[in-house]
Amino acid sequence: MKLAIVTAYPPSKVTLNEYAYHLVKSFRLKEKITELILLTDVTNDEKDLDFEEDGCKITVKECWKFNSYTNVLNVTKAINQTKPDAILYNLQFMKFGDKKVAAALGLTLPWVCKIKNIPTIVLLHNILEQVDLESAGFTSNKIAQKVYNFIGTSLTRLILKADLVAVTMDKYVVTLKNKYKKDSVKMIPHGTFEIPENPSQDLPEGPMKIMTFGKFGTYKKVESMIEAVEIVRSQTGLDLEIVIAGTDNPNVPGYLDSVKKKYQNVPQLTFTGYVEEVEVAPLFTESAVVVFPYTSTTGSSGVLHQAGSYGRAVVMPNLGDLATLIIDEGYRGEFFEPESVPSLAKAIKAIVTNDEYRKELGETNYKAATAFPMGRITDIYLEEFKKIIESKK
Repeated sequence: MKLAIVTAYPPSKVTLNEYAYHLVKSFRLKEKITELILLTDVTNDEKDLDFEEDGCKITVKECWKFNSYTNVLNVTKAINQTKPDAILYNLQFMKFGDKKVAAALGLTLPWVCKIKNIPTIVLLHNILEQVDLESAGFTSNKIAQKVYNFIGTSLTRLILKADLVAVTMDKYVVTLKNKYKKDSVKMIPHGTFEIPENPSQDLPEGPMKIMTFGKFGTYKKVESMIEAVEIVRSQTGLDLEIVIAGTDNPNVPGYLDSVKKKYQNVPQLTFTGYVEEVEVAPLFTESAVVVFPYTSTTGSSGVLHQAGSYGRAVVMPNLGDLATLIIDEGYRGEFFEPESVPSLAKAIKAIVTNDEYRKELGETNYKAATAFPMGRITDIYLEEFKKIIESKK
């Protein structure tokens, strides 16, 4: 099978590029796949294809740009040139741009593939029905929210024209089936990127690192975490380092620079900037706690799955999709009330002052992560493609 994947891909800074890297890393080792065709966004540097194991042939066609109005034409042209047997879209609603028209046009691509009768699966990481538009940085205007929801509903109907829409949570399946009366929706777990064998719970010498990882400025804000750690320092006297790993959300440029300036007098406050793939493992393994300073959620959390794969304890808000993942997939952590600094401080303190509890949480999360390694997830996708191809004969 020649499998095409439409996605952002490292060194891209566009959302879901890390997820694509691990999809490719797994797919390329499958015997059923003779060639992977990556239909990616344009980047200045070469794509990261430096894998340790030999695998199938990989062809890269950089054929779209963030916020371009011609993505549909350019991606369709690339599909015509490469002639894949099947196509997987790695999507969320702001995948092709943060400008409304560019984002919407890009999301019509699965419908184009349906017209061309190419077996197509869309992996949809979030659905608009489960997104708080104000907290997620879309808009706080109530009329604009109604417009967004109307457009989102229309685009979802187009996306659902694909042969299969895969979502990462059971409740998304229920929502889509009930609202759109479509049966071509299936829950396929997010999967875990790297599964090191029995990660050590021992921490390196020096300060305990309290880390958060992501794109910040909308519903992910770090002020509460910084202030919470300051409280824990004052209450316990522990040597704690605050690590902010990642970049600004594209909707909020300059956010982290403003945080640096505001908290310039806070000691041991580290901003890593963009995290390269090779830096991810040490970032997690050197951290005592991974914090999720979120005010809302927009889908299954890749960072939670990463934290689990490296056996880390987590602190998270008791809301939305994070709370659902705890129930559905068996992760554990300390909960806090969203936007409450004292509650967040209490949760962090419960872990950093109890080493046995920290290790217990880490081991539980590692066990949850190992249930869905990426190899198992890509096998599920190949099985679904097989069903689609057979049904079209």
